[in-house]
Amino acid sequence: MIQRKSEREIALMIEAGKLLASIHRKLATMIKPGITTLEINDFVEQTMNKYGATPAQKGFRGYEFATCASINDEICHGFPRSEKLIEGDIVTVDFVVDLNGGLADSAWTYPVGNISDDIKQLNNVTRNSLYKGIEAAVAGNRVGDIGAAIQAYVEPYGYGIVRDFAGHGIGPTIHEQPNIPHYGQKGKGLRLKEGMVITIEPMINIGGWQSKMDDNGWTARTQDGTLSTQYEHTLVITNGKPIITTDQEQEGLMDL
Repeated sequence: MIQRKSEREIALMIEAGKLLASIHRKLATMIKPGITTLEINDFVEQTMNKYGATPAQKGFRGYEFATCASINDEICHGFPRSEKLIEGDIVTVDFVVDLNGGLADSAWTYPVGNISDDIKQLNNVTRNSLYKGIEAAVAGNRVGDIGAAIQAYVEPYGYGIVRDFAGHGIGPTIHEQPNIPHYGQKGKGLRLKEGMVITIEPMINIGGWQSKMDDNGWTARTQDGTLSTQYEHTLVITNGKPIITTDQEQEGLMDL
């Protein structure tokens, strides 16, 4: 069942989003050659705990970590580990904050030192496609309008739009209905209504869209070994412009 959130629930989710966005802003200054994704994971979890929050994905369906940290050809759900990131890598850090029952979910792809122009373009296109989807996420539109907006922007670049994973509703658990694919047809799918809270999280590959699963049962990577990027926000559907709870430029963020 799809739940539309109360004003109180939305207020809690907004506060969770501020903490999450504050952490992502700090990660942008921390991620450099030599850091490990396990160190990133520990920082995220310790910061959540410091501010009275918990990592909602830790323990979800048996997942062991506070973050997902996906490197290079890993699409999503990469396990944090002790190998050092090196110059030219990219890493997507994805995590969910639970603050007093309010949830916020956001992933961001970070360059590790200097990256090639091709990877810079992939990053920029993926990030821009997220905001194309957000523009279509208003009450009265349909889920297909979001996917269609992303697809129309991305496909002229020749990139692959991952089809095996999608955005989703969020609250009271981290994965709720509806699913939000990042491709689709305008005017098709569930109608968006005021008070829904969803994530939009395009995963875009520099090569084909197909994925394969690692033996750990969690980590998905590109089938052809090419690089993958992801950007994700949590947003509240309104009758006008959606509220991006995880916006890293919003007022009230903490200087961690």
